[in-house]
Amino acid sequence: MKFTFSWLKRHLDTQATPDQIAQRLTMLGLEVEDLHDPAARLQGFIVGQIMEAAGHPNADRLRLCKVATGQGMLEVVCGAPNARAGLKVALATPGVIIPSTGEALKAGSVRGVLSQGMMCSSRELLLGEDHDGIIELPADAAVGAPLASVLHLDPLFDIAITPNRADCLGVRGVARDLAAAGLGRLKPLQIDPVKGSFKSPVGVHLDFPPEAQAACPLFVGRTIRGVRNGESPQWLKDWLSGIGLRPISALVDITNYITIDLARPLHVFDCRQVQGDIRARLARSGEMLKALNGKEYPLDETMTVIADDARALALAGVMGGEDSGVTADTTDVFLEVALFDPLRTAATGRKLAVESDARYRFERGVDPAFVLPAAELATRMIIEICGGEVSTLVQAGTPPESRPAIAFHPARVAKIGGFEIDRDEMRQILEGLGCAPTLGGEVWTVI
Repeated sequence: MKFTFSWLKRHLDTQATPDQIAQRLTMLGLEVEDLHDPAARLQGFIVGQIMEAAGHPNADRLRLCKVATGQGMLEVVCGAPNARAGLKVALATPGVIIPSTGEALKAGSVRGVLSQGMMCSSRELLLGEDHDGIIELPADAAVGAPLASVLHLDPLFDIAITPNRADCLGVRGVARDLAAAGLGRLKPLQIDPVKGSFKSPVGVHLDFPPEAQAACPLFVGRTIRGVRNGESPQWLKDWLSGIGLRPISALVDITNYITIDLARPLHVFDCRQVQGDIRARLARSGEMLKALNGKEYPLDETMTVIADDARALALAGVMGGEDSGVTADTTDVFLEVALFDPLRTAATGRKLAVESDARYRFERGVDPAFVLPAAELATRMIIEICGGEVSTLVQAGTPPESRPAIAFHPARVAKIGGFEIDRDEMRQILEGLGCAPTLGGEVWTVI
């Protein structure tokens, strides 16, 4: 499970350093396998600005640039096709270690002209694979500022999650544990329901035999029409790429974001590819599905699929289908949020050898109480980024029975844990976990 420091702080109000957080996570049983600070390798790099870019006197493909550093001017020879006057660039001066080579930069002659620095590409800084041109920084970047501060590079956590901690497969779950451990305050999660303005033309159904009802106990969704599935805003692309996910399109990025942020996988279908209503059912022997990874899979009666009136559209809890996936031309979508049986999901994934972030979470169990809130959060995010008009929610099934309140015996804490905890501290820990304790005498009620 990977997340950046700034992503964590979206949920956790804390003054703790990344190192302090890493130590506390390990103490909580969430082993930190790696804490990587990409800014560390950019020490010495600054923001430069090309003031002049002229042809090299001895080479047609090279440019001779005068670059402002905030403390003077340097002459830099550059072969990048996008080097031009006015551009803000990632500048290395002599003595700075170039990440891609591990060697210190030296001033030197390039085709008879002294080059006093280097303007870098993403590949040279190990920030990506792009090496066709130098990095183009925002126009408002301050000349002479440390490059790391302009790129907003975050420390990256990579933690190991044991199978019993499905709640920590989302950034908010990790933040909740840290808040309960006294390392900050869990910020409230704002959920603003979106009122639908029309009835969804796509209905939802659960079509299972009695012995397979647990395959999908709850399915909700809604139609959103008139969306624009373009590029995601920069903040969303930065957060996804910061943990190694490639931004694809706004709709796909939103679903990936919610999966990582809240441990809640969901899916969007292109309504143009949906025939009739959508239903969760068991697959049929001989049925085939071409998944989003481009591979075609043979299905059988042990697997759950999401289908329309004509064919299977997705492997429930595992991966969507290519034929019903969203594209740049998508304008109307159906948002699906559902509960799927962990055992059946795991068995399907193993049988077909399909790995996905959705499968990883569903087979460990997702919060059954978070289906409707997740639908509202995803809806809000879609209309804010992609626009569109929202239908009312459609629902099939009911959430599994859950106990809304538990009886908590403070006296048993010392008997089970082996040490005394002040009752006020118990209350603070419970509240840090997002619980609402009602204090009594020997028994508290905790929701």
